[in-house]
Amino acid sequence: MGCPKEFSIKGGMGAALLKQPDKVYNILSTLVRGVSCSVTCKMRVLPELEDTIALAKLIESTGVAALTVHGRTKEERPQHQNRTHVIQAVAAALSIPVIANGGSGEISCYSDIEKFRRATNASSVAIARQAEWNCSIFRPEGKLPLDEIILAYLKYAIDYDNNVINTKYCIQQMLGSLQETLRGKAFLNAQQVHEICELWGMKEYLQTKQKEFEDRAEKLRKLHARGNDDTLTLKRRKIGEDEVWELEARFIRNMFDLSDLPKSLLLDWTRRNGCDLPRYITEQTEKSFKAVVSVNGKKYSSTHLEKNKKNAEQAAALVAVFHLGLVDENKIKGRPIGISLAADQVKITGDSAAPLDTVVCSCQHRNSDSEKNQKAFCLKSDHANSSDNICQSFTESNELYINKKATFVSKENTGKWKYGTFDPKLTKNDTSHLTEIQARALENSGETVKTYTECNHNLQR
Repeated sequence: MGCPKEFSIKGGMGAALLKQPDKVYNILSTLVRGVSCSVTCKMRVLPELEDTIALAKLIESTGVAALTVHGRTKEERPQHQNRTHVIQAVAAALSIPVIANGGSGEISCYSDIEKFRRATNASSVAIARQAEWNCSIFRPEGKLPLDEIILAYLKYAIDYDNNVINTKYCIQQMLGSLQETLRGKAFLNAQQVHEICELWGMKEYLQTKQKEFEDRAEKLRKLHARGNDDTLTLKRRKIGEDEVWELEARFIRNMFDLSDLPKSLLLDWTRRNGCDLPRYITEQTEKSFKAVVSVNGKKYSSTHLEKNKKNAEQAAALVAVFHLGLVDENKIKGRPIGISLAADQVKITGDSAAPLDTVVCSCQHRNSDSEKNQKAFCLKSDHANSSDNICQSFTESNELYINKKATFVSKENTGKWKYGTFDPKLTKNDTSHLTEIQARALENSGETVKTYTECNHNLQR
């Protein structure tokens, strides 16, 4: 009952419960009766001291093991003074441990934690913001330099393949006003974990760990293979009363046309064979989704968690159509989630940086008369051989990989691949609308220098 954010209040959660004592009692007493571990609770103070103590006593009567009290009201924010005297009064009124919270503005070193505890007469202290700014606040010998903390945190983020968005957010909390420095501004512009690591001299460590992850992933893939080849096999798993056939299948949108999406293929198959239509059940775990599809008396699911419900259903359908022989393993195999591109490989999407001096043009292509113009990014050789040309629609999921061997691999909407080679030391024509993606030129390509000019041909789907 501490979160005062609008989404919590509108959803009847967090601090919204402060005005619903009956619901608070029912929730906490049900939890205390229903679980074997200790249950604790957190609350914000109410405008009136008497109301705060009354609510705290009601919470105590549910049987909770401890109560954390944040010394601000639902409407107050960090810039408002923490109501230390209210926490002190609550601690005096209850027999269970009271944990003081909201004192980050008064705490700047380890010894301040004990001062805050004594001022509130609480049994202990809960700290959030100060710990986010510098977690060595808990170090009796004193806080460590911020750079040392960031380096240690980055190592953990790399070791556990932490999401780059979360990694960046946590470092932002540590930097605070230092985000206005040159390095701070470069950090704010960083979009990939390797860009963040480079700012703190961790690039080499990142590359080493990524290689370890890739080797480990390859070993795990082989464990799922049949015999010594790379054949994909489904595993049958008991979930409750049901048997579910599972396979690690990541749904990659740009590997399918609208006409051959896994759900569409599965629906067509059931209609042709006179079966009941597929039924999907999707579960959400935090921000990830997993679906199970029931078709023809069997249930199928992907072990890969997707970012939304729609993709989770497509992934489950993909496992089913693979088992039914409607797609081959090329539609399933892909770079596993959680393993970053190798340091010598890059994904070009729009204006993102690449490790090549590559010219990319922004053209307008009309996919069909019924579709609006869509921006496309093209690479086109000035050689007469048309097989050297690539023209690819740029959408959120389309990707172009260029690796250290100077080989490009273009994924088209048809599901087929185009291969070709070029020298990374490309020259640039004197055309103002071309955008050059700046970065280092790759070494030892051994290819002939080619000039890439604007694309003048229409995109074919």
